[in-house]
Amino acid sequence: MYAILDIETTGGKYNEEGITEIAIYRFDGHSIVDQFSSLVNPEREIQPFVVNLTGINKEMLRNAPKFYEVAKRIIEITDGCVLVAHNAQFDNRILTTEFERLGYEYDTETLCTVELAQKLIPDLPSYSLGKLVRSLGIPISDRHRAQGDAKATVELFKMLLAKDLNKEIISKHVKKDPKKQLLPKLNDLIKSAPTFTGVYYMHREDGTIIYIGKSKNIKKRITQHFTNDNRKSKRIQTEVTAITFESTGNDLIAQLKESEEIKSNKPKYNRALRKTRFDYQLTTLRDEDGYLNLKIEKADARKKAITTFTNYQQAKSALFKITSSYELCQKLTGLDQSEGGCFLHEIKECRGACLKKEEPQEYNKRVEEYLAKNSYDQQNMLIIDRGREVNERSVILIENGQYKGYGYYNLNHQINNISVLRSIISPMKNNRDSQHIIHSYMRRHKVLKILPLPQEKAI
Repeated sequence: MYAILDIETTGGKYNEEGITEIAIYRFDGHSIVDQFSSLVNPEREIQPFVVNLTGINKEMLRNAPKFYEVAKRIIEITDGCVLVAHNAQFDNRILTTEFERLGYEYDTETLCTVELAQKLIPDLPSYSLGKLVRSLGIPISDRHRAQGDAKATVELFKMLLAKDLNKEIISKHVKKDPKKQLLPKLNDLIKSAPTFTGVYYMHREDGTIIYIGKSKNIKKRITQHFTNDNRKSKRIQTEVTAITFESTGNDLIAQLKESEEIKSNKPKYNRALRKTRFDYQLTTLRDEDGYLNLKIEKADARKKAITTFTNYQQAKSALFKITSSYELCQKLTGLDQSEGGCFLHEIKECRGACLKKEEPQEYNKRVEEYLAKNSYDQQNMLIIDRGREVNERSVILIENGQYKGYGYYNLNHQINNISVLRSIISPMKNNRDSQHIIHSYMRRHKVLKILPLPQEKAI
């Protein structure tokens, strides 16, 4: 659990500042579960430059509660939380100082979104909150006011969690959270699991990730883990002390995220070298008569694949559909080995390429039409689908036929340039697994839309 906050102060000498406004959002890693914001009477003068910056003046604070009147609420909303702020050292010092004036020792772990952003999104021109969130496409209102800045920090932190592929943030948090370590029964872990689509991480007592999985319904999948009696499940049940989760909004990103993070983290109970997800691929071959042939072949990384398949039957079934949909020839796609014309020609659904009645140029147009719609080789495009919330969309970036990564954007803040798009993307490796996941998903499911990506432009 995290307490994401922002504090506005009077300014002045070091450790003599007073709080003029505070906003805190209690965040469970997915959504805001509690919030508190208030102006605060600092009982001291506000520096003129601060008044100009924040718009908060002495008159506005005359009837505001003093710090001791809101102290209990602050303790309640931050209880058991890691304190998250943009420049956390400053906010934590101010808060600790105010509590010290009351004779109360306030001590909590902190995370700084400046430091996290510098590590996870390097080489940006500025890491000040305003410039950073603008460069990432995160909307911000009421700049230099506690509630506006804290809300923007929530969205920034959510993006940083998604970009933390090594899961250092959540692993460290689990280790520090005694409540999660002391969960007595697997039932408690099941009760805490959400039902959304996403990726889940099983931790042992020291925070180490021992298993990574994905599901369209995480609670259902966790229940299966804890009710199975196979050898691996029993070992996991013995070692697990905490489970953390990340919503992905859709199953495509869940699959991509799971594949990448298993390779990156190498959890104990995920097979170190997972069996290749695909055994067959679809390729093209121009025959001696000039016809483009679609062919099923054994997976071969040296050859360029249009799409890949888990097994031969899956590949054959897909090729039958392609052949029928584009009025291709079963002889040329290797589905009919008989003498003479193919079966589709007999029922007048093949135009006669098998008997050389159709010119190669005409036949190849339909093959190329299929390739244009179903292969992203050398293409620049965005795959847009559902996000983690109603007002959000996910985006997968393909450049020059290469999978670059995924990200999320808010519908109220449309992305309008390629630099913003690249900033919100969590970079991922383009490998045979990721290509297979995307090809296979696009073949079997509909996404909201696919947008071509012209040079130097985005959505």
